[in-house]
Amino acid sequence: MAPASVAAFTDTYLPTVNGVSYTVRTWRDRWAERGGRMDVVYPKSDAYDPDPGEHPVGSFPFPMYEGFRLGLPTIPDAVADVDLVHAHTPFAVGLGGVRLARRADLPLVTSYHTPTAEYAEYLSSRPRVEHRIQRLADRYERWFLSRSDAIVCPSEDTKARIDRNATVDTPAVVIPNGVDTDFFEPTDADAFRDRYDLPGGPLIGYTGRHGYEKNLSEFLRAAAGVEATVVLGGDGPARADLEDLAADLDLDARFLGFLPREDLPGFYSALDAFVFPSPVETQGLVALEANACGTPVVAVDAGALSDTIDAGRNGYHYAHGDIAGCRDTIRRVLDERASLSASCLDRREAVSVDHAVEELATLYDRIAAENASAPGRN
Repeated sequence: MAPASVAAFTDTYLPTVNGVSYTVRTWRDRWAERGGRMDVVYPKSDAYDPDPGEHPVGSFPFPMYEGFRLGLPTIPDAVADVDLVHAHTPFAVGLGGVRLARRADLPLVTSYHTPTAEYAEYLSSRPRVEHRIQRLADRYERWFLSRSDAIVCPSEDTKARIDRNATVDTPAVVIPNGVDTDFFEPTDADAFRDRYDLPGGPLIGYTGRHGYEKNLSEFLRAAAGVEATVVLGGDGPARADLEDLAADLDLDARFLGFLPREDLPGFYSALDAFVFPSPVETQGLVALEANACGTPVVAVDAGALSDTIDAGRNGYHYAHGDIAGCRDTIRRVLDERASLSASCLDRREAVSVDHAVEELATLYDRIAAENASAPGRN
């Protein structure tokens, strides 16, 4: 039987660089390799030319969140004949997915990438207002998830959050986003060092969004006193403050800005430790990308990273807010780099995107079968 044809609705897609955009694109590519069709509906960006099967919809900038565009809840005619809808967002574009599922009586799967309430800080800096926005966001999230036939969680921590809140009756299943292990593998670290003029000696670093919620200042403060060069890839609203902090701490810190995707395996391979202080991750895909390149992770013991990092195998944890503990953990990972790296490479198959898509296919088949036996639900 041919794989289900899927319409994936997402509020973030290429050229935006983050875990969601790469997950959607990688799942789409793997689905095509299985002989299936996975079209993508996403906010239009003049910086990206769509491939066949990618359908941009009208969008406008979101002033509170640099680089993010709000799409319209539009249903392109080209996706009207699919078998299943997969919403990767609860926002406007995701509403288009809900509309399509209801209109055509199709099964709806929702991926829970980021708690909606975490975007409240982008709308107000006043605590009372932010709290009210969070409460409204929680209510909206419950409504959105209740429209789904299944909720896909990238980690056990995310599933536990949904189960703990007891917000909806919709079943939640854990399917990690998965890492493209054909792409993320150990590569020539010296070439990356030369390209970005990085010094010899240990490198510790991070790549991804420089948002205040990522808690990167904790990393920089912990790096003070560690004999290593700090290397940060990516960009975001906190970057200027982070650069000022690095200067105040007299760190040897290199801010590389946005890294082209083709440079990421070299970046990870060049690092001796990937430091990930963000307590808000639903999976922390960049940590697994680093592991796939043989680089162990220093991770805050919070959110999904509590599960993603297996102490002594692919890195170690430290307590959120414990700067001295973070510093000690960085030193421990540097000391055990060789053995941790070998263990990371042994785990590559378990975290591969092929494994994730196999689980996704099983879920799609089950939901499609249940939908066929219960027509008219929507």
